[in-house]
Amino acid sequence: MIDLNAPTTGIGALIRRHHGPLTRDLLQKPAGFGLGQVPERTAPDATTRMVCGYCSTGCSLNVHLRDGEAIGLSPTTDYTVNLGMACPKGWEALTVLDAPDRATQPLLRREKGGRLQPVDWDTALGTFTDRMQAIQSQHGPHSIAFLSTGQIPTEEMALLGALFKFGMGGMHGDGNTRQCMATSVVAYKQSFGFDAPPYTYKDFEESDTLVFIGANPCLAHPIMWERVMRNPHQPEIIVIDPRCTETAMNATQHLAPAPKSDMSLLYGVARLLIDSDSIDHEYIAAHTSGFEEFVEFVQTFTLERVAADTQLAPDEITRLAKTIADGERVSFWWTMGVNQSYQGVRTAQAIINLALMTGNIGRPGTGANSITGQCNAMGSRLFSNTTNLLGGHDFANEAHRRKVAGILEIDEARIPHAPSWAYNEIIEGILRGKIKGLWVVCTNPAHSWINQSQCRDILDRLDFLVVQDMYHSTETADMADLVLPAAGWGEKDGTFVNSERRFGVIKKVAKAPGQALSDFAIFKLIAHYWGCGEMFRAWDTPEAVFQIMKRLSMDQPCDITGITDYRHLDDAGGIQWPYPKDEGGRMKDESNERRLFEDGSYFHADSKAKFLFEKPRPLPEPPSAAFPFILLTGRGTASQWHTQTRTSKSAVLRKLYPNEIYVEMNTTDARKLGIRPHTMVRVESQRGKLSARAFVTPTMKPGQVFIPMHFEQANRLTDAVFDPYSKQPSYKACAVRVSPVRAA
Repeated sequence: MIDLNAPTTGIGALIRRHHGPLTRDLLQKPAGFGLGQVPERTAPDATTRMVCGYCSTGCSLNVHLRDGEAIGLSPTTDYTVNLGMACPKGWEALTVLDAPDRATQPLLRREKGGRLQPVDWDTALGTFTDRMQAIQSQHGPHSIAFLSTGQIPTEEMALLGALFKFGMGGMHGDGNTRQCMATSVVAYKQSFGFDAPPYTYKDFEESDTLVFIGANPCLAHPIMWERVMRNPHQPEIIVIDPRCTETAMNATQHLAPAPKSDMSLLYGVARLLIDSDSIDHEYIAAHTSGFEEFVEFVQTFTLERVAADTQLAPDEITRLAKTIADGERVSFWWTMGVNQSYQGVRTAQAIINLALMTGNIGRPGTGANSITGQCNAMGSRLFSNTTNLLGGHDFANEAHRRKVAGILEIDEARIPHAPSWAYNEIIEGILRGKIKGLWVVCTNPAHSWINQSQCRDILDRLDFLVVQDMYHSTETADMADLVLPAAGWGEKDGTFVNSERRFGVIKKVAKAPGQALSDFAIFKLIAHYWGCGEMFRAWDTPEAVFQIMKRLSMDQPCDITGITDYRHLDDAGGIQWPYPKDEGGRMKDESNERRLFEDGSYFHADSKAKFLFEKPRPLPEPPSAAFPFILLTGRGTASQWHTQTRTSKSAVLRKLYPNEIYVEMNTTDARKLGIRPHTMVRVESQRGKLSARAFVTPTMKPGQVFIPMHFEQANRLTDAVFDPYSKQPSYKACAVRVSPVRAA
C-alpha cells in the first residue's frame, strides 16, 4: 500500500493538485482523482469545443458551460471534419454520462459465486496487485493479459500499454480494434509498408466515382455520407454489398454479390481493366512491384467464372469495370463488410490493387480508403503498445526497441521482442490455461466477441477477471471479480485520432460520478501499487504523455513532432499526421487537408507499393439443408453504437431504434415458412439460438437474413473463424435456420 498523502509520491501530488489531502476512505469524496476541476483554459461560463467520442469520423462539438459544467452541446460550424453537422449520437453525447448504472465505486467479489460488494480504492488496488502478482508468481509473467479499446484517449492507451509490458512484466494485450480494423492495418502494412490510410475527407467531395465495398456510411458514418452529398461533380456512386442498404438505395449502381464473393469480383474487374488497357502503365512501373505476377494471377478470373462466383449478371460486372476505367478521380472505400471476414486482408488488398493499377491514389478524389470504426481506433493502432511497439515501431526490430527504451529512459530488456497474442489468441490462451488473469478496459467481450456462449464459458474459467468501465451493468462486468469505476468522454482530457489520421482534442467538461476516476488516474495508481511508479514519473498528465508520444513518433511515417501542444491542436481544428518539424523548426505543411503518397513514394525499402493477392476460399460455413440461410450482421441504425452500453442510456436515442431484436428476411422466404410480418421467429445456428421479431422486406435477397449486431443475443449465432493474417473475426456470414414461433 502507499500513503496517498505522502508529499514525495507522484500520485499523491497528482491527487492533491486537484483535491488537496485525501483520507483513505475515498468513498467520502465527491469525485475521482483529477476529475474535480474543469481545465484552467476554459472559463466558467463559456463554450469550448472537442471531438466526439463515438465513431471514427471525429466530429467537433461545441460544449456549452455554465459555472464550469457542461449543460449542452451543438456541432462546430467551422471544423474541417463535420462542417456544422452531427449525427443523433453526437447530439446525445452528454446525456449518456448521467445514467443510474454508472460505476461510481469499486466493487469486489470476495468468493466465487458471491455478490459484487463496494470497497474503497485502497482495497480495490491492493486486491488487483496482490492477485495479479500471485498469478504471475505461480504461472509465469505472461499468465496475465489485458483487453482494451479504441474508445479511450491515445494517452491512456499509451500509458496502459507501457505500464503492462514495461512495468508489470506482461506480454499479451490487445484491443477491441481487433474486431473492426485489424484487417485494414495488416493490408496497409503489407501493401504500403506502414499502416497508412491515405485519404482526407475532402476526397468524398472531389471524386467523380466513389466505390463503396462492404460499407454503409449512410448509417455507420452519416457525417461522411453528408460529405458525399456535398460532392458537386454528380459522381457515380457504386455500392458493392449483398444487402440493399440505405447507402445502396442512394447509389447509381448497386451490385449485390453472393456473401464473401467480393474478392472474386474485384479480381475479375482487375482482369477486365487489364484486357481493355484501362490501367496506368507509367504509375505501375514507377511506383509498384509485383504487377506482372498479378496480371498472370487474374487471368483465370474470366467474366463467366466471376459471374458464377458472385451470382451477378455479366453486364453488371462489365459496367462496373467501365465506370472505373472512365473515371478520372476514382476513390475506393471499405469498412466492416470487408474487414470482418475470414479472407479480409486479401480482399482489402484486392481493392488496393485496383487503386494502384489505375493510378487512383495520391491525387484529390482518389485512394484506397479504409473507413475506421471507433473514435480512436487509429490512436490504438499507433500507440497502444499491443501489436505495434509505441509510435508504430516494431517489437522485433532491435533499433526500434533501443530507440523507444532511450526515449522512455528504461532498460531495453524490459521491451518484449515480439508483439502480443491477438485477441482470439488471448481468449484461446484462457481456454488452454495459459492466461489466468484478465484485465478488461472499456470493452465488453461477453457481448461483442464472436460465438458469445463459448466466450462467456471461457471467461468464467479465469482465476481473476477485472473490468474497468463507465458502467457496472455490462455483460462482462456482471462476470467480474473486481470492477474499477472509470470516467467517460467529457470527464477527462486527451486526444483521439480519426479515420483520416487527424488528431483532435477531448476535454474535461464534467465531473465523473462518485469515486469514478479517469482511466489515466487508475493506471497511475496501479503503477504505484505495483511498485513501478517511478518508471512513469514523467507520465504526469495526459498532455505530458502527448509530449512523450511526439518523441516516440519522430522519424516515423506518423511523425507528429511539429504539433506543439493541445492548444495547437485545438486552434488548428485538428491536425493530420504526419506533421513533422523541418530542420529550421517550422512545420513542413500547415495545410488542414492532406493526403499521403502524393509523390508516389511508399514505406517499403524500395519506396514502392506491392501487389498482393491470393486464391479466394469458400465460405467456412455455407448454407445446408439443416441451416439453409446465410446470416449477415451489421449496424442497425445511426442511433445505436456497438453493444449499446452508452446509447441505450439516452431516452432520445432509444426512440430512434427498435427496442427489441429483429431479423430481416425476404418476403418470398417468409411466405414459404409461414412467417408473417412482425411475428416472433426462432433463428438458430450450430452454436446457439435466439428469438426475434420478423421484419419482412423485399430488400433482403432470398436465402439471406440480417440481424443488427447491437443486440446482446446476436453473437450467440456467429462462427469463430478468423482471417489468417489479421486474426480479425468473420462476423458477417454464417449458416442459420429460421422458423416461426408457434403460439402456445
